Amino acid sequence: MSGAETTDQTGTEGAALAERWHEVIMRSTPAPWLVLERGEGAHVTDADGREYLDFLAGIAVNALGHAHPVFVDAVARQASAVAHVSNYFATRPQIALAERLCRLSGGSRVFFGNSGAEAIEAALKLARLTGRPRILALENSFHGRTTGSLALTGKPALRRDFEPLMPGIEHLDSEIASLERAIGPDVAALFLEPIKGEAGVVPLSDEYLRAARELTSRHGVLLVVDEIQTGAGRTGEWFGFQHAGITPDAITLAKGIGGGVPIGALVTFGAASELFQTGHHGSTFGGNPLATATADAVMAEIERADLVGNARRRGEQLGEAILGLESPLVGEVRGRGLLLGIGLTEPVAARIASHALQAGLIVNAPNETSIRLAPPLTIGDAEIGEFLERFRTALHATIRERDEHIARTAAHDDEGAES
Repeated sequence: MSGAETTDQTGTEGAALAERWHEVIMRSTPAPWLVLERGEGAHVTDADGREYLDFLAGIAVNALGHAHPVFVDAVARQASAVAHVSNYFATRPQIALAERLCRLSGGSRVFFGNSGAEAIEAALKLARLTGRPRILALENSFHGRTTGSLALTGKPALRRDFEPLMPGIEHLDSEIASLERAIGPDVAALFLEPIKGEAGVVPLSDEYLRAARELTSRHGVLLVVDEIQTGAGRTGEWFGFQHAGITPDAITLAKGIGGGVPIGALVTFGAASELFQTGHHGSTFGGNPLATATADAVMAEIERADLVGNARRRGEQLGEAILGLESPLVGEVRGRGLLLGIGLTEPVAARIASHALQAGLIVNAPNETSIRLAPPLTIGDAEIGEFLERFRTALHATIRERDEHIARTAAHDDEGAES
């Protein structure tokens, strides 16, 4: 994950823990920004007692925020009953969550795994069962880092060190004409995200989603919508595809449905639900009662408290307020609900994220010209006001830093000219 630097913690408890982290954790991810110890609502506290406003929420995972009583109670209650049984047995939470996901999405059947990447792997195997050799995905997409999901991911820099990956996958731009040229009877599936989060929170248009549905239906191609980041109410609808009024053949879920427990799900619709037969797929922890009981409680609370509507209303409020800051660094706000991207006029996203962290605000920068916001779906006026104050501080600090750099460069050039 990119987007901020570790704050200066020299001589602190956080620094000591970070040093231990460096000794024993594999270097597959950047150094951690902070060592966090606890959270409540939209706030987290680090190992030295400093508090931060969390507008990333574990990358759109903590739908109810941190330590929500519903979440805590569900974990404790299920852990005291039965935590794991394997997939030789069924449990009430597994059945209840599958029923809820089917009701909310219009789907027919559910396969449970442990993560979004595992849900994508299940969808890839489903596509292979069609017997067709080609699979389509989009450029600048992100579907995960396991080898199958990485093959789908439309970012060459992430794939390069691990090639050759799964053959038969082609990446298209997001133009309808490109899809029309590529699709045909030898294509098994089209994978897409309604909003490309890792590309800088870039939404596909409803027109594109409807065209994708029409073209895939015409050629008998599976339409797989990756809802790992956009699902569970984050965009102001339960699932991102619902904005376009289409019905896919499959969706992949994770992140927000669990509210913090590791869980992934593949939901299939109609005929696609009959492709998997006994023995085709499995997962030791898939449908784990601890995860499904917690996820069912999280989804029930999102329904009860109308957090889907809150995401829609607060997203509009937040977007207008960010533009109202009238910063020369802010070019646009894009996205839907509480998955928003701030498009910048200069490539300073990492610096803004770093200054935000110093101001007590957690956001991230998926690329150099975008800031991603994915706060808990529970946020209200107080958190939005706090965000604006801290984000304004980060913007001002970035502008001041940039201007000082320009002044130093000009002075250096003048000295060079005189010598």
